Amino acid sequence: MVSTSSTLKADVLIIGFGKGGKTAAAILGRSGRRVVLVEQSERMYGGTCPNVGCVPTKGLVHRSQRRRPEDPAQDWYARSVQEVQETREVMRRGNFDTLNSIDTVTVITGRATFADPHTVTVVTRDEQLSVTAETILVNTGSEPVVPDIPGLAASRYNVSSTELIETAVLPERLAIIGGGYLGIEFAAIYRRFGSQVTLLERSDRIFGHEDDDVAAVATHILVDEGIHIVTAARVTEVRDGGSEATIVYDKDGEQHTVEVDAILAAAGRAPATRDLNLEAAGVRTTRTGAVEVDEHLRTSQPHIFALGDVRGGPQFTYLSLDDSRVVLDQLTGEGRRSTADRVVPRTLFMTPPLATVGLTEREAREAGHRVKIARAAVAEIVAMPRAYAVEETRGVMKFVIDAGTDRILGAALLSIDAQELINTVALAMRHGVTAAELRDAVYTHPSSTEAFNGVLATIVRTDGP
Repeated sequence: MVSTSSTLKADVLIIGFGKGGKTAAAILGRSGRRVVLVEQSERMYGGTCPNVGCVPTKGLVHRSQRRRPEDPAQDWYARSVQEVQETREVMRRGNFDTLNSIDTVTVITGRATFADPHTVTVVTRDEQLSVTAETILVNTGSEPVVPDIPGLAASRYNVSSTELIETAVLPERLAIIGGGYLGIEFAAIYRRFGSQVTLLERSDRIFGHEDDDVAAVATHILVDEGIHIVTAARVTEVRDGGSEATIVYDKDGEQHTVEVDAILAAAGRAPATRDLNLEAAGVRTTRTGAVEVDEHLRTSQPHIFALGDVRGGPQFTYLSLDDSRVVLDQLTGEGRRSTADRVVPRTLFMTPPLATVGLTEREAREAGHRVKIARAAVAEIVAMPRAYAVEETRGVMKFVIDAGTDRILGAALLSIDAQELINTVALAMRHGVTAAELRDAVYTHPSSTEAFNGVLATIVRTDGP
């Protein structure tokens, strides 16, 4: 209950304890700036990634891979959830203690709402505060989108990704609505733990952004794992029963049903701006609700910046981190750093992981590039003995290369260690390292990186756009 009211003044106010916000808070605080950071939930110190996103889900990926067929599914899963939540708690406390130990940083747990361009009202458990600041950073992240499907929102079998990874009971039958990054990753995790998984995707295929050849290999791996994938499926209704839910969907003009114990709606995430009252601050948003920013992350109010998912675009923790560098350069540096020239790698943590960067072959041709393609199945890359050493030879590596300059335009790596390999490719692209230079570099042995020696030595096709 709100019982008192007080006012705080800060040099910098940060709304949201995400990667970008906490990084900026620590650096600005240690430089002597008076920083107030507001986070609405004490469970979210550190942001989405260490609490309900990257860290716990990748912890479950790791533990699901270690489960042997003879290991009891329910016991293995319950222990895995407990271990992951213990790690989450250590990171949550560590994130809070790191900022709370800085004398010039004040962390407030409460809900922030703009009152005017320089003032935010914060309602905590005990009081209402008014915080004013010369500079304000919005880092509130994103929130799940629940599809408008009759019966879904009210279903007692409908679970969010957060609820699912915190529940110690393994669903025997799990349905996932949506075949994007989140849907595919959770399908792979829970199938490996022992759930029967049905993935319902409205498009004609999953991995819709990838080239057909890469998508085909990745899809085959998931199907081979035992995931039931239904594409071109339009879910029309969810009906609760006494001990299960029935999902009704249309495919090819016919109606189908599937009975499940849990439903995960993986329809994406939207910028979390609804409760900020940005209109009072004079901050413009896009039609999707994202905060509108320029390449320096300034909003329509020059003293207000937006970082991370809340500004729209790709939703990656490492982009939020880089956003903090852009903003800090505006506040304390030369002001030249921007978001305009980024090369952003991304990874989907199926098993093995699919990591990509830059243009696909299709996109490169559509952009008018003359391309050459280097492609090889992992099992056929002689220069990659690590794949055989760890018994994971599934997958494919593909590079899209400009035929005139030999510059790498993009890559798709579906292989063991792909989440690490892609960072080397992205670095090469940022600095203009050619495909030949990447091919002829000296790599440790046995390693996954030395696969570049073999893949880039074979150009499988060269032609025009």
